[in-house]
Order: sequence, then C-alpha cells, then structure tokens
Amino acid sequence: MKYHIITLGCQMNMSDAERTRPVIEQMGYRQTDNEEEADLLGILACSVRQKAIDKVYSRIHQWNRMKERRPMLTFLTGCVLPADHEKFLGLFDIVFPMSELQQLPEMIRHYGVVTPASISLNGADAMAILNESGALGAGLKLNEHIRDFWQINPLYSSPFEAFVPIQNGCDKFCTFCAVPYTRGREISRPSGEIMEEVASLVEHGYKSIILLGQNVNSYGLDRKGDEITFPELMRRIGELGIRSGREFWVYFTSPHPRDMTREVVEVIAEYPHLARQVHLPLQSGDDKVLVRMNRKYNLDQYRAVTSYTRELLPETTLFTDIIVGFTGETDEQFENTRKALKEFRFNMAYIARYSPRPGATSARWKDDVPFFEKKKRFHILSQDLMEISLDLNRQMVGKIFRVLLRGKDRKQGYLSGHTEGRITVRVPSSGMDLCGQMVDVRITDAAVFSVEGVII
Repeated sequence: MKYHIITLGCQMNMSDAERTRPVIEQMGYRQTDNEEEADLLGILACSVRQKAIDKVYSRIHQWNRMKERRPMLTFLTGCVLPADHEKFLGLFDIVFPMSELQQLPEMIRHYGVVTPASISLNGADAMAILNESGALGAGLKLNEHIRDFWQINPLYSSPFEAFVPIQNGCDKFCTFCAVPYTRGREISRPSGEIMEEVASLVEHGYKSIILLGQNVNSYGLDRKGDEITFPELMRRIGELGIRSGREFWVYFTSPHPRDMTREVVEVIAEYPHLARQVHLPLQSGDDKVLVRMNRKYNLDQYRAVTSYTRELLPETTLFTDIIVGFTGETDEQFENTRKALKEFRFNMAYIARYSPRPGATSARWKDDVPFFEKKKRFHILSQDLMEISLDLNRQMVGKIFRVLLRGKDRKQGYLSGHTEGRITVRVPSSGMDLCGQMVDVRITDAAVFSVEGVII
C-alpha cells in the first residue's frame, strides 16, 4: 500500500507533516510521489489564505474522479476553519483535526482497510472515534489532544534542518486572522520535551533548528508557574549549544511584537548558537490600521523593539510580514506603511494582499479596497522592498560569511545556501557533497534577495 500527502501553508504545517508521515507508515503504507499509484491521499490544508483552500478543492475533485477507476481513501487535516470543515466533509472520506492524528489508523479501519496499526480495534470503536473526532460531522476539538500529537517521533524532511514545535494556537485574535479558529487557543509544549528533541537533533549533527509556534515568544504564558518562559527556554538551548561543542543555528518563528521583550534579545546576544535573525511581523505602518487589526501595539512601540534589537544585535537581519489593502486602508495609510518599510529597512518582507477569511472578525466588514488597488499597492511595496534588499546585499560584497549549503541552485553548476541571517547565497560547486555543511564564503556579487560568492 502507498500514500501521498500534500502540504499547504506555513512552516507549522510542514512540521505537522513530519509527524503525519510516521503515523501513516506505521500502518504499512509507503510514500510515493505519484498520486496515480497511491492508495491513501491526504492534504494538510491551510484556511488562512483563500488561494490555498482553492487548491484543496481543485485537488479533491481530481481525486474523486480517480476513485471512479480504482479504490482509494482521501483525508484532510491541518489548519481548517469550521466553515471549510463542514464543506469538506462531503468531499473527503476522513476529515480530522491534527491533534487527532494518532487515531487515523482506527478511522481508516472503519472504511474496511485493515492495517497493522488498526487490527486490534473493532468497527464499533472505530465509528465512535470518527464521531468524536469530527470526521463524520461532529464539531472540531482543535487542541484537545495536541500534547499526544507532540509525542509522535517525526520523520524529518532533511538530514540537517529541522522544525521543532514549541507552542500551538493563538490568543491574540487579530481581526484579519483565522488561526485562533483553525488551531485553537495557545498551548505550550512541555519544555522538557522540547529540550529533548533539540538535544537529539544536535547530537545527530543538525545544523539549522527552527522553533515553531503561532506566537513563540508567548511560550509558557498559558502555564504560568508551571512552565518556564520563552527567554528561559532560549537560554537553556543556548547553554546546550555551548556544552555540545557543535556548530548549529537556532531560529524561531513567529514572534508577536507585543511579546518581543528586551530580555529575549539579550539572551540571543549572549549565546552564539541563537541565530542573528529576527522575524517580527509589522502588518501595517499606520497606527489606525493597527488598531483595526487588533495588533495591540503602535508604530512607536514596534520602533522601540527594533531599536533595542539592533542595539544589542547590530549584525542581525530583520524580516517581517505586511498586509496591503486591509479593510478601510486609505492611500495615506498605505503611504505610512511605505515609510515604515523604508525606515526599518527589512532584509525581507512577506507581503500579502488582504483577503477576508470566514470566522475572522474582519470578514464581517466590507472589503472596500478594490482588488486592482490592492494589486497596485502590492507591486509598489514590493518594488520598495527590492530596492532596500539590493542595497543591503551590496553591503555584503567583499565580506566573509558562514553559510549553510542546502542543495542545488537553479543556476547550473551552483549550490544554494543561506547565511546565519537567512540571506540566500549561491556558490559555484560541481557536486552535492558539501550539502548540509557550513562553509566560509566571500561574497562577490549582490542581487535582489540573494548574493553570490566563492568558498574559501
């Protein structure tokens, strides 16, 4: 028996896929890249963007046509809004929240597919689990068993880069965001489990470790007195790095500016293994828009965070997220975002055109910025970003940077990697033997969003 899964959305979904694969393989399935030969087809969905949901509809319609030719099972999990969940129930055989992943073997047994992992369960028990999990129409219980999910040993997608989930869910309720409705409220993973997983990765020679959560720097706040804080977690990882004597970088994403305290930055500055790269979502450069977004900070407060970050980590790179065309955004407010982009001089910004998501507060408001205007603002801001990126990258020319080589570049005869600050670097190399290694590279040329150099 063979399986094929498609992962949409953010790095958290990619990390979830690494825990989905071992559960499926323990049932006796083996992975295939060919959908036509798969007996089990699944999607880790993302309701945060309509484009990703459109991809789900497109794919399941194809799969259901394939069912006319041969028997197969389909499932859907991941970040799914309740409204989308109800629609997908009639299209997929199994729909379940990610926290119920360990019960997938029993759900599959209900459909008459006997696997090694489901052989001990009778049909009545399987039906009860399906009903409880929501796979047959009951409500989603988003985080009820997330701690059980974290117990699954992942099959990492890379031998030298890994995601480590430390927190799930969100309590911020930004008006544009669907995450609280797809992943539930914030739950912190036990710090002992996190440290155990990180230590194992370090021991096995991993070079890049990314701590994941919807609000990583609010880690522990849901268990005050019973769990350590995010700065303390980072400190313990930093101490682990020193004791290990190994070379690796630890990143985290995504933090919330309101919780990005000076203490967090001081800890990063203290330990060399904590990477000098900060992803700090701005979303808008206008205070009134930030209020409508329910971001709970203003531009001056965001400015203070970037100020002490660059004071304590002068070599750090700064990434961000920005939404253009949010409900009610005027030309003047968009210009304020342009000014903020130029002021903070982000190395990278992930810019999105606003689209209402069912369940999010702003979905009830009139989407009053025309699509063509959103598109125009997107291109203007992207052009501003490219100019800043090129200028910053040109300042790297002639300098030497440590680079983690990750794989073949699109440019023939070159390998691609990234610096500690996650700036893309390409170097001439004829083989793959250096992949997964850190090397010193002298930068010789700069482009938008990337640089080129030679290994020394």
